[in-house]
Amino acid sequence: MEIKTVKINEIKPHPKNPRVHPDSAIDKLVRSIKEYGWTNPVLVSADGYVLAGHARLKAAEKAGIEEVPVIYLPLEGEKAEAYLIADNRLQDETDWDYEKLIDLLQELDTGEFDLELTGFDMDEIEELIAKISPTEQEKKEEAAKTLTERFIVPPFSVLDTRQGYWQERKRKWLTLGIKGELGRDDNLTFASSSQPIGVYKKKNEYEEKLGYKVSWEEFFEKNPDITGTVPGTSIFDPVLCEISYRWFCTTGGKILDPFAGGSVRGVTAAVLGYLYTGIELRGEQVESNRQQWEEISKIPQLQNIKPPQWITGDSNDLNKLIQNEKYDMIFTCPPYFDLEVYSNNEKDISNFKSYKEFLKVYKNIFAQAVEKLNNNRFAVIVVGEIRDKKTGIYRNFVADNIRIFTDLGLKYYNEAILINQVSSLAVRASRIFRKRKLGRVHQNVLVFYKGELEAIKEIFPPEEIEVSDIEYFGGD
Repeated sequence: MEIKTVKINEIKPHPKNPRVHPDSAIDKLVRSIKEYGWTNPVLVSADGYVLAGHARLKAAEKAGIEEVPVIYLPLEGEKAEAYLIADNRLQDETDWDYEKLIDLLQELDTGEFDLELTGFDMDEIEELIAKISPTEQEKKEEAAKTLTERFIVPPFSVLDTRQGYWQERKRKWLTLGIKGELGRDDNLTFASSSQPIGVYKKKNEYEEKLGYKVSWEEFFEKNPDITGTVPGTSIFDPVLCEISYRWFCTTGGKILDPFAGGSVRGVTAAVLGYLYTGIELRGEQVESNRQQWEEISKIPQLQNIKPPQWITGDSNDLNKLIQNEKYDMIFTCPPYFDLEVYSNNEKDISNFKSYKEFLKVYKNIFAQAVEKLNNNRFAVIVVGEIRDKKTGIYRNFVADNIRIFTDLGLKYYNEAILINQVSSLAVRASRIFRKRKLGRVHQNVLVFYKGELEAIKEIFPPEEIEVSDIEYFGGD
């Protein structure tokens, strides 16, 4: 088809043109024509009416252009009118690949080019970006999902056990049959009122039936079935074990736990392929841990792995209990002085009367443990603040731990806040707050290293860790 140059006053807009062109669109066309020249001829019917190019014609008039390129089509009458609609409608049927469009716009956004020459003004470009870009909340959720896939939980300084990903991971661990409370008295904390909300409800019902209030001790004595199901003892979290091992221990490394307590830390380590050694003063606890491992290790997938080692003894005699051994990680949750009293044994530091005496032995235990820690390795200690039972004032136990480990030559490298579930604290909070005490729902995870950071970077894997799923090996 021949392109002719025609004066615009010789071209007639079609009187039946259904397309509307706002002034803003015409202004954009004017800028485009001035920048790029005339790139698309006006299409005109055989009887002289514009079929395609009404907006370009208006832009030419506004820009003071007297002649425009035209192609005359051999169409007139009803066929021309049909094309008048079709040309506009067919454009409506097309759409953008918005991701490619945004990528291209961003490539052009160098500061040397006027982006509005693309036909999009800046407000429209922002709308396009919003159209394909996730909201801030979606970004956060996607980032958290990606981090949990790579690191089990996001490697932040706040570890939130209340999150769904944490609870799901914990559920998978517990299906193995881990029961960290076995081997411990039902109420080591001597704080019987620290019970789940459901137990409070049962106590209220019992008191309503009697018509008067009873002590917790009397309630549990009269309801032994409840006492057996809601121990007041703190239970260690297997997910915290897993992330601590995977993040801060070399693959298949040897872990030393000077205050073993229940089975959780040892079982978790063994299942993940680490070599765990835990020291525990109470023989009955060690026996319970071993029995529990014996049951768990019956799972076919776990029969050929190295079992955790629990040694009965006083951690103050660590060098005698363990000789000629080196370890790749120290991981433990030590006694919080008299917060939980584990036994009446005079060597049990949770039973010491003096906090000063407690710290002296406590430091000696860790001095021996640190001596057995290989260079360029980590020590991870889970602690919390404790109050003087007489004054209610914090003893500053967290700071004492930092001081002790730095005195022993380790570098204080990370601190994470472990947020625990509120549980019965929601019920007890008002009573606690009478003396303006805040309900404590977190612990401190302190991370130290021995050696040189540059050497650690060479020993440990890249930023991503190999995360295997914890399958439910038992049941149907």
